[in-house]
Amino acid sequence: MTELTIRSGSWDALQQDAKLIREQVFIQEQNISVEDEWDEQDAVALHFVVYDQTHPVATARLLQNNSIGRVAVLKAYREQGIGKLLMLEIIQQAKHEQRQFLKLSSQVHAIQFYAGLGFVAQGDEYLDCGIPHIDMQMCLS
Repeated sequence: MTELTIRSGSWDALQQDAKLIREQVFIQEQNISVEDEWDEQDAVALHFVVYDQTHPVATARLLQNNSIGRVAVLKAYREQGIGKLLMLEIIQQAKHEQRQFLKLSSQVHAIQFYAGLGFVAQGDEYLDCGIPHIDMQMCLS
């Protein structure tokens, strides 16, 4: 694998690259509607994009309420540890900001991935955009 870099910043700074990934993963692959994918939270979230040289390959966002969302890795780049690298960067950022906890809504197939990072499932499964999810949380303090 080539050298990967991670950039974090505002939606204005990273929108073009983050949109490219989210459109491929969520809208095309998972058939999530355009209306459900884009929301007002993008404007206020801290965004992260992983690059393989200059090519954007993964993205996620960190909201002001400590929620991580829109975690996506392009199909050709999955199973290479890129999602873990991205999540560890977000966790480090949250610790740097002295956040007390992180939470996310995990697609059920990804529960083990997030559990491996220290997230704990909470509550019951539910459908979000027709996809089974479960809430997960990690204590940082």
